[in-house]
Amino acid sequence: MKLILMKDVDKLGHAGDIINVKEGYARNFLLPNNTARAATPGNMKLLETRKKKEALEDEKKVEAARALANRLSNLSLTISMEAGEEDKLFGSVTGDMISDRLKDEGIEIDKKDIVIEEQIKKLGVYQVAARIHPLVKAVLRVWIVKK
Repeated sequence: MKLILMKDVDKLGHAGDIINVKEGYARNFLLPNNTARAATPGNMKLLETRKKKEALEDEKKVEAARALANRLSNLSLTISMEAGEEDKLFGSVTGDMISDRLKDEGIEIDKKDIVIEEQIKKLGVYQVAARIHPLVKAVLRVWIVKK
């Protein structure tokens, strides 16, 4: 039986996929749970319009992410920390600290999406990457200064 998946199903496919399954599986599990619909011409047309709509939404998200990446690349953050001899910090700069500073600037980025390649343990200027979208990454400058 030919069906259109409405939700992701493990070991079967993702939402929007057209699959062939046995009639019993379709009748007893997929159709009653609204996990799939019959692959009729009307449902196929609905699937195509749904895919077009999702593609437009994804494109808008990527454009917004690129605009945010451009804003981040022009931004310099300053974080002041206690430092000892030879400009060594007491502790290190974390993604959480950078995320908090970005919130002060009006930019919401989760601390998990901030990528610090090597630990920041000295005063200076560092390049830090931020994952904004799976397709878009930004690099921002972080100045670490003495308190």
